[in-house]
Amino acid sequence: MVVMKSRNGRRLAVLSMAVSGALAVTKITVGLLGGSTSVVADGVESASDVLASGFLLFGLWVASRPPDEDHPYGHGRFETLTALGLGFVLAATGGLIALRSLQTVGDNLQAPAFYTIWPLIASVLLKGSLAVVKMRAGNRMGSSALIADAWNDTVDILSGLTALVALGLTLWDPDRFLSADHYGGSAVGVIVIFLGLQVIRTNTLTLMDTMPSRKRLDEIRRMAKTVPGAIEVEKCYARKTGMRWHVDLHLEVDPDLTVRRSHDIATEVRIACKENLPWVADVLVHVEPYLGENGTR
Repeated sequence: MVVMKSRNGRRLAVLSMAVSGALAVTKITVGLLGGSTSVVADGVESASDVLASGFLLFGLWVASRPPDEDHPYGHGRFETLTALGLGFVLAATGGLIALRSLQTVGDNLQAPAFYTIWPLIASVLLKGSLAVVKMRAGNRMGSSALIADAWNDTVDILSGLTALVALGLTLWDPDRFLSADHYGGSAVGVIVIFLGLQVIRTNTLTLMDTMPSRKRLDEIRRMAKTVPGAIEVEKCYARKTGMRWHVDLHLEVDPDLTVRRSHDIATEVRIACKENLPWVADVLVHVEPYLGENGTR
């Protein structure tokens, strides 16, 4: 299942690279020919998307490798590291775009050509479709890298609209808003910086073994208690290792049960959680005696 999900994610990454590459070449070429700084800036941002999707492609390939002797939990964390690297790439790219756009303020001698507006419209439409597809696939797969790339596409929409507004102002009234096109390019860079910082924050928390939501922990507890003989769950911890979660569970059973029977119950709990909760990779069950609600039998 993990291999199949990773393969689907890699296909999306390849598609994204093709779309972003075509948009980057088109926007940079049209922007340079038509004299639009904001279109060129948005084209550079699209070029960074090609690099980001390349990161995603490599990360998903490594993360799909099965566990081995040195990596008993699998290679899923590499997918999180990929998303973290993507965040740094986005932040750096945004900084360069903003700086370069501000440096060109005052260089305009004439308004950009009207046709420079069309690549921005095409970019907003195409990136909107990609963002929806990636976000749904990322949530279904539990892929933080794919979700990060989806957010990247979402910000592409925002940056494209920002560039579109700035360019529109310049085309509407060149005498009053001749510099709006340049400031629009800078605004695109700032948007990309904030996206990069958000991606860095989210994946840093994952690497710090931040617990899943209370809802998911409750799902694990309820599933464990559906197994006959499982009386209560004392503790429940989980950490994300790539696309799925590894769970540590302290299960309370009747203290008079044999070791074999207690072990069998723990095994049934592990199987129930893995089969019914697709986002759970594995469960380590620690069996404890149930002493009653007051701590005494």
